[in-house]
Amino acid sequence: MSLLTNHLDLKQFIQITYGNEKLDIDDDIWGKVDASHNFLQKFAENKVIYGVNTGFGPMAQYRIKDEDRTKLQYNLIRSHASGTGRLLDPLQVKSTILARLNTLTLGYSGVHKSTIALMRELINRDIYPVIFAHGGVGASGDLVQLAHLALVLIGEGEVMYKNERIPTKQAFDAEGLAPIQIVLREGLALINGTSVMTGIGILNWNHAQKALSWSIKAACAINEIVQAYDDHFSEALNQSKKHPGQQAIAKKMRSHLASSKLIRKREEHLYTGENQEDIFKDKVQEYYSVRCVPQILGPVSDTINNVGTVLEHELNSANDNPIIDLNDQHVYHGGNFHGDYISLEMDKLKLVMTKMTMLAERQLNYLLNSKINEIFPPFVNLGTLGLNFGMQGVQFTATSTTAESQALSTSLYIHSIPNNNDNQDIVSMGTNAAISCSQVIENSFEVLAIEFITLAQAIDHLSCQEKLAKETLSWYTDLRNLFPAFAEDQVMYPIIKKVKEYLINKNHD
Repeated sequence: MSLLTNHLDLKQFIQITYGNEKLDIDDDIWGKVDASHNFLQKFAENKVIYGVNTGFGPMAQYRIKDEDRTKLQYNLIRSHASGTGRLLDPLQVKSTILARLNTLTLGYSGVHKSTIALMRELINRDIYPVIFAHGGVGASGDLVQLAHLALVLIGEGEVMYKNERIPTKQAFDAEGLAPIQIVLREGLALINGTSVMTGIGILNWNHAQKALSWSIKAACAINEIVQAYDDHFSEALNQSKKHPGQQAIAKKMRSHLASSKLIRKREEHLYTGENQEDIFKDKVQEYYSVRCVPQILGPVSDTINNVGTVLEHELNSANDNPIIDLNDQHVYHGGNFHGDYISLEMDKLKLVMTKMTMLAERQLNYLLNSKINEIFPPFVNLGTLGLNFGMQGVQFTATSTTAESQALSTSLYIHSIPNNNDNQDIVSMGTNAAISCSQVIENSFEVLAIEFITLAQAIDHLSCQEKLAKETLSWYTDLRNLFPAFAEDQVMYPIIKKVKEYLINKNHD
């Protein structure tokens, strides 16, 4: 059982999202939610409160009659459930529900506790509202996507339940659940926030960490099999540049490669004073994709860490409007629903993940091009040159996938388009940014999978398994359990799929 308390950190968020544990809510939270709801109900009796007794957006100038307040909330939900495009996957939906639930438990939104209770049941019973990828502009929050969540909470719309897309009522009947009854402003409180971009953003952050870990492992392996010198990831060199990410990557490389019998020391080869030839047989320095890994992956590491900090802040913030402040006994109107923080971080994250993918693609090209590596046969072809193709076909896939990520890395943070009759005259596009970022990260795993298949083939060409670092030998052994070394040409897409799933699902440091 995972207990939701006053602060939800990213580690617990990931555990709840990916795990099968049931979610429960601390008693103190229920008291806070009740107090917020009861205060707003009394405070709004003789005051103009946006979204309680007014219309929405540019229609806020219109007073809503007391007898129409509840209908207003239902109208808002139904009219904004207008998404299109592909469906968000179950993990993205689950993370959305959890992010919204957590925000509402802070006591700033004035919702009735039944809303939070039903959202908890959706998580615990694996009921996933049908939510579409297209629709959110990321200011006034993720209005359209969250409207599809709200639609399910009022018993309408559709859900994914036991791998079937069915009407919400059918799933609720099967589970003995009843929809919420709108009491005050539950419609606005549910859809007016950044929970879709935040929830998906946290999944992106988690996958980005995994991808970075594999990128470091790939870089270590390629350093091993080309017998690179160790000074480019040495402590002395990397401490001379003051970026924490660079230093952290170099440290991980040193730890990973400590047990390798293939990495060379420059002082044993080029610093002996015995190298008198005019053209040196040994490379004095490796290509950038081998030699500059700490400098390239360092910014990736720093960015991922910062993205995590911003996401955790947003997850535990009130991103609603208006905000109920029990301490001041006041209601504040503003724009906490604006998704600029998440939008900018998702743009940053997809930029660095694209750069990481480009590094993998360049390392792959180095392995495949015999003219530049001078170690392996063309395309690491373990069969008959001319007759067999080795890794030639998959390079096209890696190149095109990398190119797609480069195109997707165009900033959405600065792609504001005014809408809502210019009430929303500058928006964040944070929802699009988070969804676009998730595609870039998935692409990175596809390119990494191709690189790891190639690395395994290269290791077999050299028959250097006994000299590999322990960590390299570990993943190499895992891959060989997924597919054997091959000299004859293979249908490659099932192998890529297996390796991609391995990279995504394998526990990492």
